Amino acid sequence: MTTILEQMLAQYEIKDIREEENAIKEILQELILSALSNAGFFKEAIFCGGTALRIFYGLNRFSEDLDFSLERPNEYFDINDYLPKVVESLKEYGIKMEAEIKNQRSAVQSALLKTSTLEQMLYFKTAFDVGNIRKEEKIKIKLEIDTNPPLGGTYEMKIGLLPSIYNVKIYDSETLFAGKIHSLLCRFWDNRIKGRDLYDFIFYVSRNTKINIPFLENAMRQSGHIKEESLDINKIKELLKSKFNEIDYKLAIEDVSPFIKNTDELRFWNKELFLDIVDRIH
Repeated sequence: MTTILEQMLAQYEIKDIREEENAIKEILQELILSALSNAGFFKEAIFCGGTALRIFYGLNRFSEDLDFSLERPNEYFDINDYLPKVVESLKEYGIKMEAEIKNQRSAVQSALLKTSTLEQMLYFKTAFDVGNIRKEEKIKIKLEIDTNPPLGGTYEMKIGLLPSIYNVKIYDSETLFAGKIHSLLCRFWDNRIKGRDLYDFIFYVSRNTKINIPFLENAMRQSGHIKEESLDINKIKELLKSKFNEIDYKLAIEDVSPFIKNTDELRFWNKELFLDIVDRIH
């Protein structure tokens, strides 16, 4: 393991093998992000989603995927233009990952980068027993790129420091919050809601984040959830309260629990809590 990886791993307080595996996944995410930046990816793409929130805005939960939107629609975009460069960059740190295209036929392209869990645990010199890790078990990091994003998103530039200094174009917090509300209102999840979406929602409101309403409006029009009507803050609150009245919070807690260290706060989750939080949006 290289010195820079040791430095990145030293930032974590690791109590068990699951936490160490998540730490390794997060380090790999940042290596991939840096490689994409060096390959010129952010000349046309914008970082978004839970991992963006964790790395650059301080969200305290694990996020599995790397999500991106193009700055403007481009039906000719091809993630294959960047994946080989990412794989080669990872090799410079002694990490072998395989790239696999999962979907290129829809507006949201996806690819998977994967590596042996056992090999990585040993490479990162784990102090835990790896006897229960199967040889075929993989660490997988999914990349998703929306090639036909809603209009109205605003972004800023952020600087990452590790594994080396790199620049990232990222949606600002108001646009990220709007995207999260769109997920809360419009994501279909077998009549369930992702607890991770609820966790992130609390994060935004606790920081008095404004909503990029034009972006949310365009996203909901694009997904067919509104037609000609316009959104304002009162209408958004009404829609959120309707959603929070129908959620199974027990299932939401089960969804988010593996992704956070402090699960004690989840004991407060119920309909009344989230209805109260909605009223704090302004």
